[in-house]
Amino acid sequence: MKPQGTQLSLFETRTSSDAFAVRVSPRARRLTARVHVGGRVEIVVPVGVNARAVRDFVQRFTPWIDRKVAAMQCYVTPSAPVPETIEFAMTGERFTVQWRRGAARSTRLTGGMVTVQAPDERGARLQLRGWLKRAAYERLAPRLLQLADELNYSVSRVSIRCQRTRWGSCSTRGTVSLNCSLAFLNWEIVRYLFVHELAHTKHMNHSANFWRLVEKIEPDYRRLDRELLAGWRTVPGWVFKT
Repeated sequence: MKPQGTQLSLFETRTSSDAFAVRVSPRARRLTARVHVGGRVEIVVPVGVNARAVRDFVQRFTPWIDRKVAAMQCYVTPSAPVPETIEFAMTGERFTVQWRRGAARSTRLTGGMVTVQAPDERGARLQLRGWLKRAAYERLAPRLLQLADELNYSVSRVSIRCQRTRWGSCSTRGTVSLNCSLAFLNWEIVRYLFVHELAHTKHMNHSANFWRLVEKIEPDYRRLDRELLAGWRTVPGWVFKT
């Protein structure tokens, strides 16, 4: 799980299931396949890797990519209007959304009501995403740091992102990035994601040693990992709709 890099070039290639984009990134250290919600595939490539190496990588991982595409295509939301309510499964909170049309843009939380002002649906969704990231930080960061303290693990910083392909990541500097959409998942699944990322502070890979450490902290990790993947279906469409 690595942070996204800067797009330098883009070209198209193809798996057995569909075409996908290849993005060259100066921050990438190895070839990585990402499957977005809806099934769009992106291959992230380090600078200097030639087209033949990319083709070999794609051929080797095509079965995995095709399985992932089939799974992520199940989570497509055909429409994404501004929601009337927002529910956080992680905390059991429920918010009413009030959208006021206007040229100015603002978001205000009063009690259990989120009031959004924006000129159109797209603007309202953008305002709500900004609010979601702030709300997610308030709920996720303290819980992650508390678990890290209980396990005696070190986290230098917690950041919140809104990503379509990953629930979290951990950098070599100890920064843990969390997806704001984790707020829509049950707490036991969120806690497993925390365990997964904290384990990366010891092992920056998915080696056998990494999974042994995860299992030591969370013995039921296999079931929770499956539920984490399926968790995309619980994320409301407005979170990803542009």
